[in-house]
Amino acid sequence: MTKVQLEEILRQRIMIIDGAMGTMIQRHKLEENEYRGERFKDHPHSLKGNNDLLSITQPEIIKNIHKAYMAAGADIIETNTFNGTSISQADYHLEHMAYELNLVSAKIAKEAVDEYMKTDPGKPRLVAGALGPTNKTASLSPDVNDPGFRGITFDELVAAYKEQVKGLLDGGSDLLLVETIFDTLNAKAALYAISEYFDETGKEVPVMVSGTITDASGRTLSGQTTEAFWNSVSHAGLLSVGLNCALGAKDMRPYIEELSDKSWVYVSCYPNAGLPNEFGQYDQTPNEMAALIEDFCKSGFLNLVGGCCGTTPEHIKAIAEVAAKYPPRKVPELKLEESI
Repeated sequence: MTKVQLEEILRQRIMIIDGAMGTMIQRHKLEENEYRGERFKDHPHSLKGNNDLLSITQPEIIKNIHKAYMAAGADIIETNTFNGTSISQADYHLEHMAYELNLVSAKIAKEAVDEYMKTDPGKPRLVAGALGPTNKTASLSPDVNDPGFRGITFDELVAAYKEQVKGLLDGGSDLLLVETIFDTLNAKAALYAISEYFDETGKEVPVMVSGTITDASGRTLSGQTTEAFWNSVSHAGLLSVGLNCALGAKDMRPYIEELSDKSWVYVSCYPNAGLPNEFGQYDQTPNEMAALIEDFCKSGFLNLVGGCCGTTPEHIKAIAEVAAKYPPRKVPELKLEESI
């Protein structure tokens, strides 16, 4: 699908993004040996919790999660690559697996789409190659006693993201989604890597960006307001900008409203299922979450909507049903120079 064709759909209706991958994986209650599989049975470090690795060791679980979200109404499914950079995989001593993890994860998602489309060909489904924030921050020091210290450089982030982009596109991703951005400098490294890869290869797909407002201050972890975040990435020729994670829909509303007002690209939103309880679990029901999302749709804030932590196919189904009742946000005809 070309960007022109995708934008035609976005002008006609609110598109649906899938829900949480991690939440669905947790339902399987996998143990260390299941994360390892046969291939990594002798790996000298613990692998439990490395959800990205399941694309290699438990591919059917990942494929079936993708299919469940499509059955719930998702137009766009995200690859199982939230921690797919060599930087994040270093926690498991699997830096060398980064390219393969992204390649295989994108292929699984494409296979899920192809198989599902045979039974329900009524509308196109797309694969978004997911680029998470990594476990490092380029803007902040991890050492309170040394504020000038940085745990990662911009160039190191670019190299890691570029490797991830290659794997995601070689595997067949239709889009790229830089998501859960808590440090915009990390996101800029990802966008630079994407741009550089596009220039070098001639391959190009639409790019989506989604930031994270971390608390009631209305700022990202690195201190930016919603408007400042948008201004920092607005140059990048994006398909969409949005917010996800950290907050539930109720708390996210003012920031989505602001982004909808300021942005001249499509706007996405995929909140958590409320805020976590004392056990770190999410209690918001599909109907409760859908009622909050309906307010966003009715208010004309959204072009794409889905769910993040704690959401399931049941949540996405309820969200898709309310989103179908409303027209998408109309993108204002603004130019970069007019906004300065």
